[in-house]
Amino acid sequence: MSYKVDYSQFPNRSIVCIDMMSFYASCIAVLHNLDIRKVPIAVVGNLQHPGSIVLAASPPMKQRFGIRSARSRLYDIPNHPEIRVFEAKMQYFLEMSMAVTDILHTYVPPEAVHVYSVDESFIDLTGTEKLWGNPEDTVQRIQEEILNTLQLHSTAGMGPNMLMAKLALDLEAKKSGFAKWTFEDVQTKLWPVSPLREMWGIGSRTEKTLNNMGIFTVGQLANVPLSLLEDKFGVMGNQLYHHAWGIDLSKLGSPIESGQISYGKGQILMRDYNKIEEVHTVLLEMCEDVAKRARDVLQSARTISLAIGYSKNAFGGGFQRSRTVEEATNDTMKIYQTCKELLKENYNGSPVRQISISITKLEDEHSMQLSLFEKDNWKNRKLAAAMDGIRNRYGSASLLRAVSYTPAGTAVKRSKMLGGQKL
Repeated sequence: MSYKVDYSQFPNRSIVCIDMMSFYASCIAVLHNLDIRKVPIAVVGNLQHPGSIVLAASPPMKQRFGIRSARSRLYDIPNHPEIRVFEAKMQYFLEMSMAVTDILHTYVPPEAVHVYSVDESFIDLTGTEKLWGNPEDTVQRIQEEILNTLQLHSTAGMGPNMLMAKLALDLEAKKSGFAKWTFEDVQTKLWPVSPLREMWGIGSRTEKTLNNMGIFTVGQLANVPLSLLEDKFGVMGNQLYHHAWGIDLSKLGSPIESGQISYGKGQILMRDYNKIEEVHTVLLEMCEDVAKRARDVLQSARTISLAIGYSKNAFGGGFQRSRTVEEATNDTMKIYQTCKELLKENYNGSPVRQISISITKLEDEHSMQLSLFEKDNWKNRKLAAAMDGIRNRYGSASLLRAVSYTPAGTAVKRSKMLGGQKL
């Protein structure tokens, strides 16, 4: 087999991505002594809101009633005597997640574990052969211990890097329980993947652009000249090319999509927002959150993106627009002002139900040019730092803007939640 990429030049480790199956539903099943494999279970964010999203569904709930997490809502669940519906218990879910992590730490040191999400973790088993034997057997042993100790079923993907481990998990292991992908599997297992959005790291917008270029499979992407992809996508083109060849140089614990780091926030509103002033309120709250996260790590951004989703009552739709500003910023009000401009230019007056913002093209904060024409730039930065310090010490709701206390504000209510759900 001939390669354009010389795999001998890249790290070949034993990285495992472990995912808890139907995690929230499984935790609830354990709590109520139910069989996750037999009982149709749904976990929702709030039982008092018919529009509350289904956060998790057990296999019988999916197979028998077509209810799926993140796609269905409370009002979609049929009135059936066998169905059990529960409200999310985020504190309990976190405790179970930490219990899983504790088990992983008995096999490897803390630096060899990266908690990717509440139900998914990466673990590096490289060099553990003398302790635990063959890495594939170690994965099985870990899965059995999690099941016997916590009654949680899991799936696992193994690969030479984080990307390949994640792909093995998503594209094979979630059906078989365990899958190992090597560099030799790239052409036979990864390249046939289509549509492109099935490839982890490729979203619908990137997929559409690639499709317009005549690229519909990962294999076609891998055989496009690297220079063409870099001309079209910049640094992301380099990433797309190497990911299509199964190459990933991310260190355990760092973002897999290195070079494309961004900060963003999105929320589905609990009701339709019919006035643009109400949308402005939520926008300001979200800009404050995103800007603070950038300031906390001394980053600033040049590109600001806004996405608006209209209510289904207005037949859905929406828009997503971005703007690159002249000077990188992490100033809340500057990000907010850009979002307001994007909203004014593209909003059609329909009721708004979903808002997302993100900032990209990050650079070190110290590279920011403090404009001579804006005397208050440095003073504003120091003020923001002081506000961030208060929030870091006393909680996100310890210091809020006045708009958060208006009927349109969501920050107060969301401060009492974890992951968007009640504790």
